[in-house]
Amino acid sequence: MTTISKFDANGIQYDIIDLPQVAGALLGRMPYIHRILLENVLRTGGDDAERAKSAIIAWLDEGRSEVEIPFLPNRVLMHDTTCGPALVDIAGMRSALAEAGGDPALLNPVVPVDVSTDHSVAVDAFGSSASLERNMVREYERNAERYSFMKWATNTLSGFRVHPPGTGIMHTLNLERLATVVTDQQKDGRRWAVPDTLIGTDSHTPMINGIGVLAWGVGGLEAESVFFGMPVTLRVPDVVGVRLTGGLREGVLATDLALVVTHLLRQIDLQDKFVEFYGPGVSTLTAGDRAVVANMTPEFGGNSGYFPIDGHTMQYLRATGRSEGHVDFVERYARRVGIWFDPSCEPRYTSTLEIDLASIEPSLAGPRRPQDRIPVGETAHAIADMMKVSVEVEGQPNNGAVAIAAITSCTNTSDPRLLVAAGLLARKARAYGLCPPHWVKTSLAPGSPTAGRYLERAGLLEDLEAVGFGIVGYGCTTCIGNSGPLTEPVAKAMAERGILPVAVLSGNRNFPGRVHPQLEAGFLASPPMVVAFALAGTVELDILSDPIGLSQEGMPVTLSMLWPKASEIDKALARAANVWDFAPAYEKAEASKAWRELDAPTTTIFPWDEKSTYIRRPPFASFGKGTLLGNYQAHPILVVGDDITTDHISPAGAVSVGSDAGTYLVERGENPTDLNVFASRRGNWETMVRGLFTNKTVRNLIGADIPPGSTVYAPSGDMMSLWAAAQRYSEDDRSVVIVAGERYGMGSSRDWAAKGVALLGVRAVLALSFERIHRWNLIGMGILPLRLPDGFGPDELALVSGDVIEIAADAARVDPRCQIGVVVKRKDGQQTQLVATAAIETSAEVEILRAGGILPLILHNALQPPTAPLIRRRLNGAVPQ
Repeated sequence: MTTISKFDANGIQYDIIDLPQVAGALLGRMPYIHRILLENVLRTGGDDAERAKSAIIAWLDEGRSEVEIPFLPNRVLMHDTTCGPALVDIAGMRSALAEAGGDPALLNPVVPVDVSTDHSVAVDAFGSSASLERNMVREYERNAERYSFMKWATNTLSGFRVHPPGTGIMHTLNLERLATVVTDQQKDGRRWAVPDTLIGTDSHTPMINGIGVLAWGVGGLEAESVFFGMPVTLRVPDVVGVRLTGGLREGVLATDLALVVTHLLRQIDLQDKFVEFYGPGVSTLTAGDRAVVANMTPEFGGNSGYFPIDGHTMQYLRATGRSEGHVDFVERYARRVGIWFDPSCEPRYTSTLEIDLASIEPSLAGPRRPQDRIPVGETAHAIADMMKVSVEVEGQPNNGAVAIAAITSCTNTSDPRLLVAAGLLARKARAYGLCPPHWVKTSLAPGSPTAGRYLERAGLLEDLEAVGFGIVGYGCTTCIGNSGPLTEPVAKAMAERGILPVAVLSGNRNFPGRVHPQLEAGFLASPPMVVAFALAGTVELDILSDPIGLSQEGMPVTLSMLWPKASEIDKALARAANVWDFAPAYEKAEASKAWRELDAPTTTIFPWDEKSTYIRRPPFASFGKGTLLGNYQAHPILVVGDDITTDHISPAGAVSVGSDAGTYLVERGENPTDLNVFASRRGNWETMVRGLFTNKTVRNLIGADIPPGSTVYAPSGDMMSLWAAAQRYSEDDRSVVIVAGERYGMGSSRDWAAKGVALLGVRAVLALSFERIHRWNLIGMGILPLRLPDGFGPDELALVSGDVIEIAADAARVDPRCQIGVVVKRKDGQQTQLVATAAIETSAEVEILRAGGILPLILHNALQPPTAPLIRRRLNGAVPQ
């Protein structure tokens, strides 16, 4: 029996799940994550509640479990480029449901959905105080049709709220405005106090873990299932505990800690595991410090980077304008139910890792991956093997030139301390007369519209502008590849002398081509370190000891002369702070005239326009053709190596006029000089499918010298684009699969990396390992992910065009983590037999695969409500008494 108790706060009486009564003395041994999951299943799990409770408590015996539990978050958070494809799916499913005689209005979210419009603004203009306005004008010019489509959703979907351009990055918005930590919820005539929980369609959703809110990132497909009442089903999660001791030294910033944590945790297998920070060192970190670390969760490979609720959480809520009554409500509830952090507590974890905060040193990550931490002085050594011999020209960009220096991303701009540190460094540099060389493209894109206010109040915005770091937008910009064109000197030096330029950014990813399609090297850095490298104009130096530049008097200026002390940062923060800024800043941004004046349909069914190049009805948002499981032979249409990210799979960056996607758009009347970025085209499947795997670093190992985005059509031996070959295979009724190495699908949560593969007709992906979100997205599209055994990766298999892979995946026999027989039949007659493991974690995922994907499953359930238990569980599931 679930224990429900009464709880009083601010003169109001609430019902609560009384965790201390439920778990007794065992509560103190449980990870805080499990405590929140236990509360959730007891309150929302219906018939599964008691079984789930027993499984969570029994987990303490072994530190692992195979039992599945349902999780129903309070809300969903999206951004515009994941919301767009999800809305296209919903619009397509509404059309399909209506055509089948069903009620399209049934497809309506049953949980609140917030959408941040942050992924579309690009750095076209920079280096002037007018850059912000100019970039926002261009954003609306490029994306008006998409934004109108998003407004259609607000007109026809209940509980669906879009935050317009200029309101900041979703994770900063979540931290500063949306998150409640503990929330007041009405259900079945009862008033509940419950933990704030959510899922988000961005892999960096766990940033909110920094203030004690349990959340993690999912693909848009999984979010759609939650929209319509299906719980997230997961095994009682393994939790890795990271014990923090000591405190950060003078001059060491939260970014440095985040990069060290990422480096260390990437060496551990965190697939489908949660991470929780504990120990006395946690109490030395501010909420801002914690949020920076938690933001890097996808980079270190976990589901979460959770910091429990404590006094620093309360300080953050006060500092961001939450009412004193609400702060008191949060603290009293957290203490009452046992989710308040105790630094002396030593919970039971699956495994543990200890980090002494005093050992952290100033760090960068790069030049190719976020987990590749290096000391800040070793940039020249790090890129040595990437450079080609090039003629150096004095006064012009050479090898190692900083092409892009960007203070960007929620990762490091959500913490005012880091932006203030950058401003103080800029102030000192300005006093010495330093400024970046003419080839450096500089930009500042904070995560929140409050940033401009507090930087100005601290007197630092003018200093940042003086060294090139004026505000260019309140969105993701460079971090997601919306960096705009390179400067003319860099582009010319690359074309004429073959130099290797680099990006230095305060973002979270630096995969080749991620920041800019022409840049293969990038370093992740703290905001003040970004300014320092911009001033140097090159990474071919030891930034710790070599001069960054010369003062007006010709004196060498080093980093030590510019780096702000902690006491200086504290004083500037005190000048900058104003708790009354947050609500007005957001309200002003929300009242956007440009957004208000956008026309949008109000119909239940979206009026499709066949001439549109942005919004097209997708073929997969339908009842489908049934399961892709079965026993079959398939041609490997693509064979790739390790670390193929979703950026490699799903096209990103600007659409090139000479590409297949560009040709398609130009043929339909689009301006060849401004085809926008692929992220803005995700609502048009025909554009996206033509860009699959076209990242210039992708190598299809099925044959020699195959261009990115291409393959060999085995029956004829002809080389052609992937999408053209896929059409041929489909016409010939031949199945295809993809074979990959380690960490397939790492990076962004974008479900288009799975949708695109589905459009190629792929029935299974065989890889040595999968990144968690992409694994689920493949299942969501009905594609079977198979883990290859060690020793049978792409290199060892050495597949060539004409080889065929036989897979025995009978739908009736597929279960979580079951063994699947695989036979590689060589075109020379030889065979290789192996046993793969189905990368399926739950029975709910099996059901999705048997239905042919999540969208057909949702449609069938909506058309026949009596046979839709997953939807009924959410809509009609009662709280157990």
